Amino acid sequence: MTPRDPRTAPEPAVLSGASAPCWVHLVTRDLDDAQRFYGDVLGWTFRRGPLGRDYLMARSGGVPVAGIGAVASAYQVAVAWMPYFSVRNADVVASRIRERSGTVAVGPLTVGQGRAVLAADRDGASFGVWEWTGRAATLAPSGTRAHAWLRLRTRDAFDAAIFYGEVLGWESGESGGCEVAYVKEEVLVRCNGRPLARISSGAVEAAPDPQVRPHWQVQFPVADVGATVFAAERNGGSLMERREVRYGSEATLRDPDGGLFTVTDVRSPAGLDED
Repeated sequence: MTPRDPRTAPEPAVLSGASAPCWVHLVTRDLDDAQRFYGDVLGWTFRRGPLGRDYLMARSGGVPVAGIGAVASAYQVAVAWMPYFSVRNADVVASRIRERSGTVAVGPLTVGQGRAVLAADRDGASFGVWEWTGRAATLAPSGTRAHAWLRLRTRDAFDAAIFYGEVLGWESGESGGCEVAYVKEEVLVRCNGRPLARISSGAVEAAPDPQVRPHWQVQFPVADVGATVFAAERNGGSLMERREVRYGSEATLRDPDGGLFTVTDVRSPAGLDED
């Protein structure tokens, strides 16, 4: 069994709906190194994206799963995996972020068939928003899928849920929108009835460890966590933490450029903790 075995890998979640997570993106310094690492570790293939020579589209089984952009140096942002949330109006959302003590680092910026914003919440966790402006624009173009789930590790899950709810319009009642529920001291975000993200507390003020500093954790489902860890270490990455969780296991890894990501063999971001 390998981490790229399509017969055993969990089914990818569909990221869709108003205010939902719509994409995951790696901000890095070296596209060639990132392509080699993630190709060997997660079995991805790559093609140049529509945003120019500094952008790659990662695919798994022919399905687009993530973007990788060599923009960390150009925009003076940290090497990191970042989630993007679908919005109807990037200008309005950028204003909401600032009004609620968040930070807008870049944008709104016209990029391809959309407008993007790079931002951070009031505890410093980075995220992006995306306004789709292409032909026959929809909030989530048909076929957009990602082999990824999200978890925000932050200081106060309740406060973070209020921030993102007000900024992105969660619980707005809009058709296809996101809803939140409080499950065992975590906030579970559901879009179109499907759990796609969790928000949990536990970070410590000014903690130097990037695993506990407030950040969005991108989780990639794999068939074999151990094999994926081995592949990462063989390709210059490092294991930060491995842990057993209910119904499976997960491991947090660091790529050679410093980007943190998590792999898991749990089949739902809810972890079936709603039982």
